[in-house]
Amino acid sequence: ALIESLEGKQGKPRLKPPFPADVGVFGCPTTVTNVETVAVAPTICRRGGSWFAGFGRPRNTGTKLFNISGHVNNPCTVEEEMSVPLKDLIERHCGGVIGGWDNLLCVIPGGSSTPLIPKKVCDDVLMDFDALVAAQTGLGTAAVIVMNKQTDVVKAIARLSLFYKHESCGQCTPCREGCD
Repeated sequence: ALIESLEGKQGKPRLKPPFPADVGVFGCPTTVTNVETVAVAPTICRRGGSWFAGFGRPRNTGTKLFNISGHVNNPCTVEEEMSVPLKDLIERHCGGVIGGWDNLLCVIPGGSSTPLIPKKVCDDVLMDFDALVAAQTGLGTAAVIVMNKQTDVVKAIARLSLFYKHESCGQCTPCREGCD
């Protein structure tokens, strides 16, 4: 979708093959990567892969950019090591939940397309791939959405569904069929 947008077309995903490394922007070979990878690559090259792998826990190593929003005192984007406890992430970097930790209702831990987790899970869950799969959700984009007890969860999820219905390009079956 990014390549299509750069070429002045509607931002819809391209069918593959051909892959961008062969035929990318304006038909030329193109490397597509995210800002998280680009930002950390020089440090990994300078300090070494074993240094980077020293963060987190086995199968979930390195650092991650967490974008924390919703009912927190100080929404922020922070680079933190993988496997950081969710409670520590929110308390240390965002100044906690508005109304205190006991006012927490639930968290969407990996962006709006990942299942939410209730407070009792949030108390102890680690922010990594394996721990969140075990909690029946996912790390996804690590866009953490915090909801306190003043939230109408049904209304919030309905709003997310309307967003996906409006923003869907119609190419993916889950978006195309799941929102109607």
